[in-house]
Amino acid sequence: MRLFIAINLPSEVRRGIWDAAELLRSASYPVKWVDADGIHLTLKFLGDVEDTREPEIVAGMQAAAGGARQFRIPISGFGAFPTMANPRVFWVGCEGVPPLEILQHRVEQEMEQLGFPLEGRAFRPHVTLGRAARDARAADFTGAAEMLANLAFDGDALVESVDLMESQLTPRGARYQRRHAAQLPS
Repeated sequence: MRLFIAINLPSEVRRGIWDAAELLRSASYPVKWVDADGIHLTLKFLGDVEDTREPEIVAGMQAAAGGARQFRIPISGFGAFPTMANPRVFWVGCEGVPPLEILQHRVEQEMEQLGFPLEGRAFRPHVTLGRAARDARAADFTGAAEMLANLAFDGDALVESVDLMESQLTPRGARYQRRHAAQLPS
């Protein structure tokens, strides 16, 4: 199974982001776009994992969520990684509020104890909208920076759970399925 730990956004927030990014999606860039139902914030990518490890991952995820309470994350601003001139990932930003930063750090710690390597980069909270095709070149994205600058979404999302997600790769892009949710008390 290909697994990751994420925050799934409420449907009205996902729909708002999806609608705000319509102009970008319709521009015919060589990008595999995330479906509206799949819009989420990844806390930790685990990769290919044996089925038998799921119970220990769930226990670690629940331990990371233990003591946390529901909180809100502000979401706004569109961009691309690594640069606007050569985008590989299109995203909408999430503010790194303290409860989010603490939760992500706890997830990292718990997963490290299970043998998953620590992320080599600083946590930059974002919601992935799409990934460039492997063979895409910078020239394929002419005008994308200007388009991103003109997109607008300004909202927030209530974080009610931390979810273990399975990613199934298909020719049309990844499909996501929630395998377990660790609820956060209000």
